[in-house]
Amino acid sequence: MPTNDPRPTKTQRREDARAKALAMRQEQERKAKRTRMLAIGGLLAAVLVLAGVIFAIVRQGQANAEAYGDVVYAGGAQEAVAPSLEDVEAPAAADATGGIPISAAGVGEAGGEDDVVVEVYFDFMCPWCGKFDAANAGELEALAADEGVTVVYKNIAFLDGNSQGTFYSTRAANAAATVAAEAPELYTDFVTALYANQPAEGTEGLKDAKIAEIATEVGVPQDVVDTFTETVDGTFEVGSGDATESRDGTWRRYAPFVAATTQQAGEDLGGLSTPTVLIDGEKWEGDLYTPGPLTQAVLGAVAAKG
Repeated sequence: MPTNDPRPTKTQRREDARAKALAMRQEQERKAKRTRMLAIGGLLAAVLVLAGVIFAIVRQGQANAEAYGDVVYAGGAQEAVAPSLEDVEAPAAADATGGIPISAAGVGEAGGEDDVVVEVYFDFMCPWCGKFDAANAGELEALAADEGVTVVYKNIAFLDGNSQGTFYSTRAANAAATVAAEAPELYTDFVTALYANQPAEGTEGLKDAKIAEIATEVGVPQDVVDTFTETVDGTFEVGSGDATESRDGTWRRYAPFVAATTQQAGEDLGGLSTPTVLIDGEKWEGDLYTPGPLTQAVLGAVAAKG
């Protein structure tokens, strides 16, 4: 006859239950520890990836600095203080507000006291400025060629931060200022050609070589183009009153002029937005992106002065 195993006692069953509970707790603790280790490992990996991204950004910034030089006043965008227009080298064609006036008398020449003055504020990285130029460039040139209208081009650079650290707005504006200084008859052709090749906002912008190529294509002499990337060292006063101080820096020749013009524009307009058009000092609120309306408004102002 088979022998039946004796039934476990109550004490044995309790001990077995305790052993199973202990084993389950140990297994849960082991899994929890493994989960924590995986989480810590993932966090460390994420930190390493972030560190790599930061390093890449910093390295790219260093590469851009090496490639493009200290193109903004006093060595870069970290400087919040810009010089005044009185303290910087400006193209001979520029007026006291940093604009390039064009009239029937020529580039760099304002018309008569009774002229209607059209001021155009623009930034080469601004996509809406590109649309404005496509619609109005030819009409503005035609208006400036007739008696009674002076068009003042105010090239500012407040979108440098939208070109991945290459300061495209300032580099392009510096090139345009150079053309205004050395080949003024080609200034508007160069401005329009830059807009015809305008890079998308948020990209690194056009390379210096491409800017030079565009200039030569519109007829800017090579010896002028060669100075687009020229840098100068200097010291000048910035600030005002008790805050005035001397600053040393290395920059592209007309970068301080661009910075000063940008600051002056912000003061004159009470803030920066491009494109902005003023007709005899009043902001024009009409259609900026269709050929015709701006011309009609300017001609209307001329007739009113009659």
